[in-house]
Amino acid sequence: MESIYNIVPPKVMMQSKPPMFKSKIGYVPPTASTFHLPGTSHPMMSNMAGDSMGKIVKDRSHAEFGKPIGMNKNDPMHHLKKFARSSSVPSLREVRMTNPDSLKPVHLKESRFAGGGGPPKAHEIPIMNLVTSKNFIVANAVETILAQPKKFQDNTKDYLKKQDYGKVPNYLHAVKKDIQGEYEYINQLQQQYEQDNAAQVHPMDDEERYMILEGLKSKWEAVNTQYQGETHIMIMDTRGKKYRKEKHEAELAQIEKDIEKLSKKNVHVDLAR
Repeated sequence: MESIYNIVPPKVMMQSKPPMFKSKIGYVPPTASTFHLPGTSHPMMSNMAGDSMGKIVKDRSHAEFGKPIGMNKNDPMHHLKKFARSSSVPSLREVRMTNPDSLKPVHLKESRFAGGGGPPKAHEIPIMNLVTSKNFIVANAVETILAQPKKFQDNTKDYLKKQDYGKVPNYLHAVKKDIQGEYEYINQLQQQYEQDNAAQVHPMDDEERYMILEGLKSKWEAVNTQYQGETHIMIMDTRGKKYRKEKHEAELAQIEKDIEKLSKKNVHVDLAR
């Protein structure tokens, strides 16, 4: 039914969504449930009385599907540290502080005293009352003044005093000799080639050249006459017409090149070709 009140559409009332319900009691397992029995050692149902406030069967980490994702990563706080699987050699100072007995010698050297080690015996009277009149201060001063200065010995090898310094090594002479022999062999081949080709080339006589020119001009006239006879054909509708035209043009171009070459005075003929 039409009404003037329906011209303006009514406002759409958006009903706000209520917050999710959360129990104040917390997680309580369901009563008489079969979802808490992962093994066969439990009865068919659990929490029959409904008085349990926690999980009937505690969670077992990675019981069926392996460890959770990210558990195999290395812990940055427990990395392998220096000398964790080995030990370093302690210094002498550390050994003296920690284990000084290990520095004592196991085998003692023989004593410099006759008959054994230790201090001299009571009946072994040492030589006494040995007095000298030498003045060691003056003697040391005189020896120092008269002493010759020590000569410095330079053991560095001097390559400038070698026996073959500045001389060309023997192997370079052999290399130069081989290179020179190769150059001479190449020159001989080139000279032999030039001599062989020079015997097969001779100049053409003027009379022979004029005769060939006259023959080429006559041939050019004949080919040109045939070519002019087909120039009125504008449409090349067959392969034969196109082939004859291209053939005549190529012959005329070649004859003109030959005439140009033979028009020169000095013409040489290669008999090897």
